[in-house]
Amino acid sequence: MQLQQLAYFVAVAEVRHFTQAAELLRVAQPSLSKQIRALETELNAPLFSRARGNITLTPAGEALLPLAKRILADVDTARLEVQELTGLRRGRVRLGATPSLCAGLLADVLRRFHDDYPGIQLLVEEGGSRDLVKELTRGSLDLALVILPLHGDPPLDTTPILREYLVVASPDGDSAAVQMPRRSYLRIEDLRNRPLVMFRPGYDLREATISACRASGFEPRFAVEGGEMDAVLRFVEAGLGIAVVPSMVLAGRPGLRGTPLVLADEEARRGHHGPGLLRTIALAHRKDVDLTHAARAFQDLLLTFLVEAGAAGSLPAGVETLLHD
Repeated sequence: MQLQQLAYFVAVAEVRHFTQAAELLRVAQPSLSKQIRALETELNAPLFSRARGNITLTPAGEALLPLAKRILADVDTARLEVQELTGLRRGRVRLGATPSLCAGLLADVLRRFHDDYPGIQLLVEEGGSRDLVKELTRGSLDLALVILPLHGDPPLDTTPILREYLVVASPDGDSAAVQMPRRSYLRIEDLRNRPLVMFRPGYDLREATISACRASGFEPRFAVEGGEMDAVLRFVEAGLGIAVVPSMVLAGRPGLRGTPLVLADEEARRGHHGPGLLRTIALAHRKDVDLTHAARAFQDLLLTFLVEAGAAGSLPAGVETLLHD
C-alpha cells in the first residue's frame, strides 16, 4: 500500500468521479485508475461500485476512507514538523557550560538566539568541564563549552574560542582566617598553608588548582570543599578561605577582591597580563553525530557574537577571544 494510492482513493471518494479526481490531482485518468485497481488487488476487496456510471463506496471503501484520511493527515503533520525544524521554527538545543560562562557571558548569547529563533527550546546544563565532557560523549548534550586540554581523548571535535585568566578570590575586608599579601599579583607559592575553598570533583578548576600547587612543591590545604561556583564564592565572602576562579565571576560581587595569579616573579615583573595562570575554553560536539540545524545555528551565532564582542572590547574582564574575522 502506497501513500499515492491512498491519496488517489480519497480524491475519488470525495468527488465520486474518476476523471474529476484525476483533474484535481493533475494526473492522467488511466494512471489514477490503474493505482486504484492495484490498491484493490492488494486489499483483495473492491473499494468502489461502478454500476451504471455511478461511483459509490463499497463496505470495504467505507471502512478504508477514515483510515486513509488519518494516514494522509499524519503524513502531512510529520512533513510540516520536519520542515519547521529544518527551517528553525521548531527544535531544541541542549547546551552545557561551565558556571563562569553561565554567570558572565552566556546570558547575552542566549538572549540573542532566543530573539532570532523564538521557537527553538534552549536547555542549559551547568557543570564542571569534566562532567560536561561525559554528558556530551553520552549524547545528553548537543554542544558544550569545555576546558582544554580534554582528558582521556574523548571522541569530540573542539574549537578553541576563549582564553580566560584566573584570579585569587579573597574577602575584600579583614578576615581572621585569610591574610593575603596586598600586592598587585599573587604567585602559586602564596597559596601555601592558606585555607582554600575548593570545588567539588568534576570541576576543571579543582584539578588545575591542585596541579599548580603540587607543581610548586606543596599540597593545598582545604578549608571547605565540595561546592558549586556560587557556593564557593559565598564561602569566600564569608571569610572561610580563598579560591582560584575565573575573573569574570567576580563582577557584581563587591565583597570579593580578585588578584591576578601568575606563575613566577619573573613573569609578574613583565606584567600580570602576560603569562599568568589561564585556561582555554572550547566549543565541543561529538565527532560521530551531525549537529541538528538548531544546534548549528546556535554554534554560528555564538562564534559571531564572540568575534563581534572581541572587536568591540565588550568581553568580560579577564577574557580574550581566540576567534577572528
